[in-house]
Amino acid sequence: MIAYGENIKVFCGNSNPEFAKTLCKELGIELGNSEVKTFADGEVSVSLNETVRGADVFLIQSTCKPVNNHLMELLVMIDACRRASAGRITAVIPYFGYARQDRKAKSRDPISAKLVANMLTAAGADRVLTMDLHASQIQGFFDIPLDHLLGNPTFVKYYLEKFPEDAFNHEEFVVVSPDVGSVARARAFAAKVHMGLAIVDKRRQKANVCEVMNVIGDVRGKTCILYDDMVDTAGSLCNAAKALVEVGGAKAVYACATHGVLSGPAYERIEASPIEEMVFLNTIPQTGNTESGKIKFLDVAPIFARAIAHIHGGTSIADLF
Repeated sequence: MIAYGENIKVFCGNSNPEFAKTLCKELGIELGNSEVKTFADGEVSVSLNETVRGADVFLIQSTCKPVNNHLMELLVMIDACRRASAGRITAVIPYFGYARQDRKAKSRDPISAKLVANMLTAAGADRVLTMDLHASQIQGFFDIPLDHLLGNPTFVKYYLEKFPEDAFNHEEFVVVSPDVGSVARARAFAAKVHMGLAIVDKRRQKANVCEVMNVIGDVRGKTCILYDDMVDTAGSLCNAAKALVEVGGAKAVYACATHGVLSGPAYERIEASPIEEMVFLNTIPQTGNTESGKIKFLDVAPIFARAIAHIHGGTSIADLF
């Protein structure tokens, strides 16, 4: 069943236009004609150069850096479509910013992830499509339908092709969570590739003493795959890789994460780390040191295209998992 007729429209902001173009190519449609620009004082201006009346509209926009600019672009685009009488508006957010502010860590902290969810709803979004939220409970922050795609099937396929399939049943491979908070995510990935699980635990034994890195699990002489949802400054990930080699005695360390935020010294840290290869998904466009030999990006635009096709047709997206 197609709930909104056959008229599907896809527009994008300035965060990741190449991703949107690839997605449209997969869908077999043209990217919508729109213009998203900024006035001299920083205000966002959106112009839709084609009709969206009654259409099933999908707006592609990662809220990556500059986060506030891209978030505001998305909100204004949603408002423009709503006022142009779009039939349904779906915010497609490959990387959902502010997701790390999902709870009050201390007194008087905001819960910014909930605020962003409220803003998207108030702007006029009818549903949201995203991938690998930093905290799964953020799905409950939305009062509109949210489809939450997972990145681990893409990584499973990549590593099954990279290493011989029978190697994953061998004791020489292990999935590693870089911190205690990512254990559930790493465990799900380890189950799919039939590998063991280890955890890097860091703790400060007492005040003014350097953090001690402990490896929970046997990684000695094994090839480790560090698995996380996002890498920002890469400090924790690179320290975990170092601990696996120096403390755990690992033979080799690979790493993968859905979102490559890569702020500050991230590229330099990854290059200087024991990590042999760092794999990201292209939910955030690559910036900075594009010549890095260690960093690789996998394309998930086809997965989002399939999800959009299912949403537009009113069918289940379960097969994407």
